Parts: sequence; C-alpha cells; structure tokens
Amino acid sequence: MADDTQWYYQISTGAVTKGKVGDVFDRMGPYPDEATARRALEIAAARNAAADAQDESDD
Repeated sequence: MADDTQWYYQISTGAVTKGKVGDVFDRMGPYPDEATARRALEIAAARNAAADAQDESDD
C-alpha cells in the first residue's frame, strides 16, 4: 500500500491526514482509513492496556 493512501494521526494537533504529513515524531500510523486514524489514541491506549496486562501476568 502506498504511503499516500494511508492515514495518519498528528499528535500535536489532533488532525487526521492522508499521507505522511509533518514530523515523524508527531505522527501515529499508518491506518487503513480515516475513521481508524481518528481512533489512534483510543487504539494506542487499548494496546498499552493489553501489554500492561501481559506484563503483569508474566511476573
């Protein structure tokens, strides 16, 4: 999939963009569509919670 067809979430502004826009350190993604990119923070929080739970079960 080409970069210009993927969606990204801009951390500093909350903007969702099609294609790589802005600094790599201010960008989350890629995501397959705009709706998924808009949920970037929610998706990251869920992944972090799952990883934390796994870490706790490994102890």
